[in-house]
Amino acid sequence: MDLFDRNNETTEQSRRPLADRMRPETLDEFFGQEHLLKKHSLLRRAIEEDRLFSVIFWGPPGSGKTTLARIVAGETKAYFAAFSAVLSGVKELRKVVEEAEARWQNNRQKTVLFVDEIHRFNKAQQDAFLPHVESGLITLIGATTENPSFEVIAPLLSRCRVLVLKPFSDEDLVRILNRVLRDRRRGLGNLGLELDQDALAYLVHTADGDARTALNSLEAVASLLAAGEGQSSRISRVQVEEALQKKGLQYDKSGAEHYNLISAFHKSLRGSDPDAALYWLGRMLTAGEDPLYIARRMVRFASEDVGNADPMALSIAMTAMQAFHFIGLPEGELALAQAAVYLATAPKSNALYAGYGRVKAAIAATGTLPVPLHIRNAPTRLMKDLGYGRDYRYAHDYEGAWVPQEYLPDALLAKEHEFYRPTDRGYERTIRERLEKWKKRLNEARRQQQTSSEK
Repeated sequence: MDLFDRNNETTEQSRRPLADRMRPETLDEFFGQEHLLKKHSLLRRAIEEDRLFSVIFWGPPGSGKTTLARIVAGETKAYFAAFSAVLSGVKELRKVVEEAEARWQNNRQKTVLFVDEIHRFNKAQQDAFLPHVESGLITLIGATTENPSFEVIAPLLSRCRVLVLKPFSDEDLVRILNRVLRDRRRGLGNLGLELDQDALAYLVHTADGDARTALNSLEAVASLLAAGEGQSSRISRVQVEEALQKKGLQYDKSGAEHYNLISAFHKSLRGSDPDAALYWLGRMLTAGEDPLYIARRMVRFASEDVGNADPMALSIAMTAMQAFHFIGLPEGELALAQAAVYLATAPKSNALYAGYGRVKAAIAATGTLPVPLHIRNAPTRLMKDLGYGRDYRYAHDYEGAWVPQEYLPDALLAKEHEFYRPTDRGYERTIRERLEKWKKRLNEARRQQQTSSEK
């Protein structure tokens, strides 16, 4: 290779996104998915012994489906043909089949056909694979983010093994990012960058198990540093947050009085002052405010500030909005006024609002925790074989239509993850008493289960 060839290779390499350049090329470079690739596992033995079988990789974006398919073909003697369900159809498949037949006849070389996003093929297109998979002419490796039970036709599914890929663990993502920072040939090693621990943790957290997202984020940070002059090679969390920030929503700052009025109205409702609520409602309507905007704000208030202290509040707010739709101005204003007085005088609770806030905080902190197997839907044989729905107890079969059973992921079963904490105001008092009774029974069941497991 002469100087010009090396320059062309360097230019081509730098043009490709970091996530593509850093694709592992061997099993030794591949991090994660230990349940599929550990020593003596079915897939690893098939690769090492060159006894590939047709398989569908099912997993979330960025879990390594395409990369693993390329490694599988690369570490065997098979010819690798890539096929996109987005760009290709039956015509292109016929050409692949013809070439596979010639390859087998001339060299006795098998063909691995990788079909990305196989769920995008319709039934007729998937049917076209069947005879060639069944005859062994091609070994099919499909990749999908969708449940193959619903997206892949049964005859094709029965001829393939379904292997489930999981999101990458935090530890795997740390290893991947550190390798990128050290790799001088394909990664960012030549830049001499170092990540602070909290910056690394933030990149891993925002990736949420997606290796591609993690690499794209790191590339964005590196690009931001390269654009600045006199920047330190050490990357802080602040720099990561700056590189990944989302553009804020814009609004008309000249409309300050609009926001002042709706704020006064909302706070008057929350403060249980019907006179002030009616006054600010009248001020807004007189000024020409959109009545449906006010109605939407009252619907929001009914859930945010009244909640289950008075479950009728939401119905009243919705009915007022429908009544205004039906009557219009000016008569419809009375429906809005009636709702405003009802909301102002209703018992107040923000327990629902606060509880949902805790839910969003927990999701942000823990990511996409898997649904416990026993409460997953299991309409297909594959899903039942994977343990979906096993040991689920149907509440209506038990006294009071309630049975002690866990519904949250294991990581969220601690007491601090009791998201909804009802008050003793209005109807929430009844809800609170009911929940306390159920929690007492559930805790007793937990103690019994722990005692039996210790014996």
